[in-house]
Amino acid sequence: MSLKQEILKKLKEAMKSRETETLKTLRLLHSGIKNKEIELRPQELKESDVLAVLKKQIKQSKESLDFFEKAGREDEIQKNKQELSVLETLLPKAPSDEELKTIVLEVIRKINAQSFKDMGRVMKEAVSRTGGLADGKKLSEIVKQALSD
Repeated sequence: MSLKQEILKKLKEAMKSRETETLKTLRLLHSGIKNKEIELRPQELKESDVLAVLKKQIKQSKESLDFFEKAGREDEIQKNKQELSVLETLLPKAPSDEELKTIVLEVIRKINAQSFKDMGRVMKEAVSRTGGLADGKKLSEIVKQALSD
C-alpha cells in the first residue's frame, strides 16, 4: 500500500471513530498532498513527493511545538504533540545503524572514495539509496567513521 493510500485509509478511520484532532491533522496533510499534486501536473505524484510533504508537515509541527513551549502555551503544546505523534506514525521505518553501515560501505566501494574530500559524493549516494529516510546526522557520523578507517 502506498503512503498516500495509507493516509487516506487513516483519514477514513478517523472520520468513523470521530477523532477530531487526528482528523484535522490528516486533513491538513491530505490537502498538502493535493497541493503538491496540482503543483506537479501533468506529472504523476511519486511516493517521494508524498514523503516530502509528510516530512515538511512534521518539521512545521516540531517548530510550532518549540515555539509554544517557549511561550508556555500548554493547550497548544498538547495539540502539537498529538499532531506530531499522528504524523510520525505515518513515516516509513528508517534503516537501522547496521543497515546504514552496510549501505555506506557499498557506496564507498562503488565510487572508490578515499578521503574526506569524497564525503559529499558518498552522502549524496547514501541518501538516495535510503530514500531520504535515514537521519542525516547519523548517516554523516557513519560516513565519517567509515572514511577515517
